[in-house]
Order: sequence, then structure tokens, then C-alpha cells
Amino acid sequence: MASVKISDVRKNYGSVSVIHGVDIDIRHGEFVVLVGPSGCGKSTLLRMIAGLENISAGTIAIDDKVVNHLEPKDRDIAMVFQNYALYPQMTVAQNMSFALELAKVDKATIRQKVDAAAAILGLEPLLNRKPAQLSGGQRQRVAMGRAIVRNPKVFLFDEPLSNLDAKLRVAMRAEIKGLHQRLGTTVVYVTHDQIEAMTMADKIVVLNAGRIEQIGTPLELYDRPVNRFVAGFIGSPAMNFIAGTLEAGQVGLKVASGAVVAIGPYPAELAGRNVVFGIRPEHIHVVETGGLNARAEVVEPTGSETHVMVEAAGEKLVAVIRRRITIAAGDLLAIAFEDGQGHLFDAADGQRLRLT
Repeated sequence: MASVKISDVRKNYGSVSVIHGVDIDIRHGEFVVLVGPSGCGKSTLLRMIAGLENISAGTIAIDDKVVNHLEPKDRDIAMVFQNYALYPQMTVAQNMSFALELAKVDKATIRQKVDAAAAILGLEPLLNRKPAQLSGGQRQRVAMGRAIVRNPKVFLFDEPLSNLDAKLRVAMRAEIKGLHQRLGTTVVYVTHDQIEAMTMADKIVVLNAGRIEQIGTPLELYDRPVNRFVAGFIGSPAMNFIAGTLEAGQVGLKVASGAVVAIGPYPAELAGRNVVFGIRPEHIHVVETGGLNARAEVVEPTGSETHVMVEAAGEKLVAVIRRRITIAAGDLLAIAFEDGQGHLFDAADGQRLRLT
């Protein structure tokens, strides 16, 4: 295990700046996920940790040793790539042992390490096959096994599941998380999929346009996003947003249609302020009486829950109903927002506003 400290790291390509002074502390054995939209700089940051990209400014330290100018092979890290990067002419066993052979490790030790990694990943029956004879999930296991045999201080994963189908991604998420729990190795994992981030991470780093928006545990980011960007990025289906002006007397939010929508309590001093109200889909309920008049536009039953897109007060909202309910497109219904579950963000800068 090892700690990783990223201090004021910047990356420029000529006059174009893509990473703007990033600071992250990763503890021994921690599983940290870098998440954000395409082009936010997460893979560039990972490659700088690996030594595959030069650092324009700042420092990266592994176990308190600055590694800015060390070659990748001298950093004691192992990287698992999106495209597996297996040698097609080699067997599974040869792919897993290749780096050890280059390092002049003796054959008995190589065999022991390969067999141990194969046992962990369930690869024993596949050791004599070549990559073309493997499924996508099996190839990803081999790529992971190749990293494990090196016993690195830090594992780096660059969107390793993006080439897999949806069902296999779920299975591989569990495998990678289970592997981390067994080995206890420090992991830095890049993905654009916030569901992967939520289910796998000890700590999530949300990046946007080369800057950190928020760092925290999955539930910290979900329950208390610091701004509208994080609120909208974390969670699936995404948080609903309604723009408007807070009314005096704490009666609600006046929206573009002119309607006043009851959103729950907010401080009196916020009256008259232009805000964006956020509410997660699972905190919108269909009610028998009272509530806000709505019309169902799209209904998506998933079995365990039903997703309903509604139009209410001129706004489009998504509700997740976690009970069996019979609703069809075009139905009129009433909805209410769960007390204490709303979020307010400043309309100008998107920052979260304190409600107490």
C-alpha cells in the first residue's frame, strides 16, 4: 500500500491549460475515483500519476517521494487500460508474466505469482488461451492479473469497464471492488460513469474542466453537493432543477410560468433571491390529496420502481416511485416534494445556499 499526494498539479499543452492546480490526498489502501464528464482532465491526471504525461507544474508524491521525474517503471505502480492492451500472440500466462520476465524475476517466483493471481481472478482454466479466445470480461481479468503479479504500491484504472456490456459492467464492478478489499492496495480509478463512482469508491473526486468541484464520500456528494454541477452529475436519474424567485413569507418558489411552487422551508432572508431549487427524483411523491397538479408524459416501469416524467407548473420533472403504481402517459396526478430533501443553489454562480 502507499499514499499518493497531488499538490497544485497543472498541465498545459502549449498555451492551452487543461489541469488548473489540482490538490488531492489519497491515503494508504484507499479506493479513490476520479469522475467527471468527457474532457474534464481525469485521464490526463491519471496519466500524470503513472508518468505517461509530463507535469507542467506542481508535484506528485507516492509514499512521500516526489515522482515527477521518475520513469513509469520506477514508480511502483500498475495500470489497467480501457482497451486491455494484451499481447495477442501470447497466452494468458505469458501476458501475466511478461513484466516479471523483463525484470529478470526467477521462473519459480513468476509461476507462483501468476498462479496466485489466476486463483484470485478465476483464470486457472484460461492460462493457456490467447486473448482472441477470451470474452471481454475475461480479457479485463487478465489485464488485472498482469497488474496484480507485480504487487504494486498503487493500482491505476483508466475507464476499464467502458468496453463491456451493461450486465458485465455490473459484475466486473463487484469483482474490482472485491479485489481491492482482499488486496488492500491503493487504487486510483477513472470513470465518466457516476454509478461506478458511487458504488466503488471510498472517496470521489469530481472534476470539471480541469478543476476539482468537490471531494468526499459517495453519500457526502449525494446528500450535500457543494454546487449545482455536482448535484446534477451525481445521481441517476439526475436531480431535478427548477429556476425561480423565492417568495416572501416562505410560501414557495415563483417559477417562469408564474406559478408558486411549494418547496418546503427556507430562511426568510433568502426571500426575493433568484435561485435554482433541486430535488432528487426519489424525493418526489405521488399524493392522494393536495400537492402540485401534474400530467404524466412518459412512464418507465423497471420492475422494482417506476420512473415518471411529468409536467407541472410549466416544468419538466422526473419522479422515481418505489412502489407498484398504475400510471399511464396523459394521466393527471398530484405530486409533492419530501420535506427537508430539497437543495437551493444560487442562480448566478450555482453554489449551494445554506438552509439553516
